[in-house]
Amino acid sequence: MACSQLWASRAASYLRISVFHRGFSNVLKDLMYLDSHEWVKVGENSATVGITDHLGDAVYVELPEVGATVRQGGNFGAVESVKATSDINSVSGKIFGIFKCDGIPQSVNSTAYEDGWIIKVEMSNSGELNNLMDSDQYSNFCEEDSKH
Repeated sequence: MACSQLWASRAASYLRISVFHRGFSNVLKDLMYLDSHEWVKVGENSATVGITDHLGDAVYVELPEVGATVRQGGNFGAVESVKATSDINSVSGKIFGIFKCDGIPQSVNSTAYEDGWIIKVEMSNSGELNNLMDSDQYSNFCEEDSKH
């Protein structure tokens, strides 16, 4: 491994992010992931859901209303990016927070892991978290996905 790659890997480990030799998707170690490229940050009885940067820059985001019910495996909105239009998925529960992108849909990507979350959900079934991927599993999933 080259010196700069070794330094980057050590810095990434310290910052709790994963480094991959590909052109997309930062993967944070303390989040969970869906195979449709959403990330989930788990709270006590809630989850914050966002999209990874895998899809590219968002140009349009369609979101539900606060109070709507979402279920795992069922989409609740859509994001259109420079690459594709994709449904957005979540864990099951009732939405209590919606991201306000203020006419700038790219902000769901540019600050994806800070302020660019999509929804906040009061989870109705925490057992569904067992169906999600951890950061290593998601990284491997993205690697395999990029080969196809």
